[in-house]
Amino acid sequence: MTVRTGRPDDETALRGLQALLREPSPPLLSHGLRTDGVLVAEAEDGAAVGYLLTVGGDGVHVAELVVHPDRRREGRATRLLRRLLAGADGRVTLLVAADNDAARGLYASLGFRLAGPDARRQSFYDDGTDAILLARDPSSPAGAEE
Repeated sequence: MTVRTGRPDDETALRGLQALLREPSPPLLSHGLRTDGVLVAEAEDGAAVGYLLTVGGDGVHVAELVVHPDRRREGRATRLLRRLLAGADGRVTLLVAADNDAARGLYASLGFRLAGPDARRQSFYDDGTDAILLARDPSSPAGAEE
């Protein structure tokens, strides 16, 4: 299983994956591919089967993370996140749907915790689902190893 930096010529394939997200941002994906803000998980045949999109600021924020449903439970999301965490100098944050127990379990296993008392975002998504802001500080013990 390979994880590599995304390239502008990945955009068509990643747009197909992006369509699986609750609230995709095509302009943000385009920008991330131009600025090395995307990590791509490849299948054995070189096809993109997942990606992680980050934005900078105060630390790093994971804006999008998706793995094709046929390729889930193979460790791809874990591998994408570990690669990001290994290179992160500061805090890494992300938002997760409150009802996404599988993702929340993955993030907890990598050292992500609630980002303070105001971590819950009521009706954050267009469908009314709450989101939870999670953070992993550089001193967190889990997740940095490859």
